[in-house]
Amino acid sequence: MSASVDHLEPSDETTSEDGAGGALLVLFLVTFIDMIGFGIVIPFLTYLVEDLAVGQGIAAVGLWVGLIMTAYPTAQFLSAPLWGGLSDRIGRRPILIVGLVGNTVCFTLFGLAPTLLVAASARFMAGFFNGNIPVARAYIGDMSSPEKMAARMGLIGAAFGLGFTIGPFLGGELSAPAERWSIFEGTVFDAHPYLLPCVLASALSIVALLIAMTRLPESLPPERRTRTETLGWASTLRSSVSGMTSMMRTPAIGRLILVGMLFSFGFTIMHAVFILFTEMSPADGGLGFSEAQNGRVFAIIGLTGIVVQGGLIRPLSKRVSSRTLVPVAILLTGLGLGAIPYATSSAPWLWLLPTCILMATGSGVFQPSSSSLLASYSSERGERLGGVMGASESASAFARILGPVTGGVVWTATWQREGLLDYHTVFRLCALIMLLGALLSLTLPPEPSRDGNEDD
Repeated sequence: MSASVDHLEPSDETTSEDGAGGALLVLFLVTFIDMIGFGIVIPFLTYLVEDLAVGQGIAAVGLWVGLIMTAYPTAQFLSAPLWGGLSDRIGRRPILIVGLVGNTVCFTLFGLAPTLLVAASARFMAGFFNGNIPVARAYIGDMSSPEKMAARMGLIGAAFGLGFTIGPFLGGELSAPAERWSIFEGTVFDAHPYLLPCVLASALSIVALLIAMTRLPESLPPERRTRTETLGWASTLRSSVSGMTSMMRTPAIGRLILVGMLFSFGFTIMHAVFILFTEMSPADGGLGFSEAQNGRVFAIIGLTGIVVQGGLIRPLSKRVSSRTLVPVAILLTGLGLGAIPYATSSAPWLWLLPTCILMATGSGVFQPSSSSLLASYSSERGERLGGVMGASESASAFARILGPVTGGVVWTATWQREGLLDYHTVFRLCALIMLLGALLSLTLPPEPSRDGNEDD
């Protein structure tokens, strides 16, 4: 351990503007590989749930899809403020490593799950140990001046987008390999048709773990770390929840966190029902998509995220304030979400392609813009960035708990009905929630960090 610390001693230099490039590149690679692993399960998760449900004689597939999707954010809700606060005390790097270790174990466990309960447990464990999202954002905040914040948040957002491009594509193409390639017939991959992409996800997490352990410096120097006594787990949890509640009462920060909650709520309702719609028989109004086709849809969404967060957000943030971008981004996302179920099986891509690009563009602009705005509000009020980001992620995770369950319940209640309350209903609900979020974001105060010097 001491050798590792000595190796990372020069990491204080990375907190300067001159030394940030190398650290950002490594963080980009770690986040990219990590998100491949996360995105790889998306195309087949619904199919895995259906297979296990049939084997257990369970009919409420939509509800179980929502519950298993909810397991991950439920764990994040419990753990995100803990990891954010802990990163303020011991640094960002150890927390990022913990998340990668958790991913490595839990992905394979998910692919081997014999029951729905085991599958839900594996997703819960993965969510609990994955503290990468708020801590990665805090890492960026540690080393970034206000005028560079949005562009750098967009760089990490591009890693998310790239991971979500490659991950779902691989997940779809590698699902049920025994049905495509004879070499897998009679193997464990035949008995567990979704294990191969999960093993690949674990292998990629190991690669990311090695990169983080050997190449990722610490962004938070010792003199900037919070000096507090070590608390027990229950005390730490109570303290973290109390901190989140306190952040929610802070006028600007709390309102922006609430906007983020509404955005996450509406977006994750879609996560639970999107594949339920696309795989549904065309006779019932669906598209009849396979795992591979769904993987390609999410690859398109991820590719759009790369373009937006890797290229578009930088010039946008120089010309338009994050405060202005946030409501526009929410409205674009809402339009895309509401339009999804109007795709037809006769020409699905003609409608689905522009719809998903619109939705992904809005989401790609919202994430770095809201993170940059939150960091600006935090700096103006002297709040600790790790704690604020942890509180924000915990609140968004709470919304992601409600989202899939809400989507599963609404889908189960409406998808076989006709008239106004049919399978379109849940997507209309997504659009309505986004509209509420956009209206609330219009009440946010001006962005404090913009001083007119960003074009210099």
